[in-house]
Amino acid sequence: MSSFVIKSIGKALNATSYISSKYASKKAVNLFSSPRKGRYTEQQKHIISSALFEELKYENINIATYRWAGKGKTVLLAHGWESNASRWEYILNDLKTQDYNIIALDAPAHGRSGGKQFNAVLYSECLNVVIKKFKPDVLIGHSVGGMASVFSIHNHKLPSIKKLVLLGAPAHFTGVFSRYKTMMSYNNRISNGLDKVVLERFGKTVDYFSTANFTESIDAKGLIIHDKKDRIIPYEDAQLIDNRYKNAELITTTGFGHGLKDKSLIPKIIGFIND
Repeated sequence: MSSFVIKSIGKALNATSYISSKYASKKAVNLFSSPRKGRYTEQQKHIISSALFEELKYENINIATYRWAGKGKTVLLAHGWESNASRWEYILNDLKTQDYNIIALDAPAHGRSGGKQFNAVLYSECLNVVIKKFKPDVLIGHSVGGMASVFSIHNHKLPSIKKLVLLGAPAHFTGVFSRYKTMMSYNNRISNGLDKVVLERFGKTVDYFSTANFTESIDAKGLIIHDKKDRIIPYEDAQLIDNRYKNAELITTTGFGHGLKDKSLIPKIIGFIND
């Protein structure tokens, strides 16, 4: 979406907020929660074609899961916003070489999973269903997939998970929401209204949803990987998580961006899993 279109939508909702701030705020939340991409392209479908496909269910949402069977540790892969399980193509062969039992899922409203809305809280509940089914030893989450992974472990304990890898994960929902408000140039009516909608829907204020704070309750050994030049999630988020997550190591990269798909990181991740 171009900056012109983004600013135009923001201006339209700002104008609407003077008629009904509640209506405009709900529209702004729905816009924030509606992925524009993440369904499979024809090119991406071949990446998951060799996996055993199985649908699980959370409430009325079908959760698409993919399994590449192995005899080693069970590793669960959780992708981020506007992506799907195909994003793990760069590391799949290396994980298969280790004979891991590999599980990947599509988040709600992504890939082949159901639903039209997406947020980290909903994703964490879907992850909980998948984790209880497959009992992974290791959970690897990219971006909001990392955030949702932490939310899920914090809320449901999930003792099977002994190791957690966070790739470019945001430290708190406050920052994610703040960057969205700034990008859209929302006025105070909508900004305050957005916070109220979160409180109404989840029974908690925006600042409650903190990856960094939630890691304090997690026993699983952690590996945090973040790039200094990440333009999506600031590097400071990784530092904040590292400060709170006492049983974790931080690996800093430069030039790998938010995707962190550089092959040089794969031995570090596998070494962490096998340690």
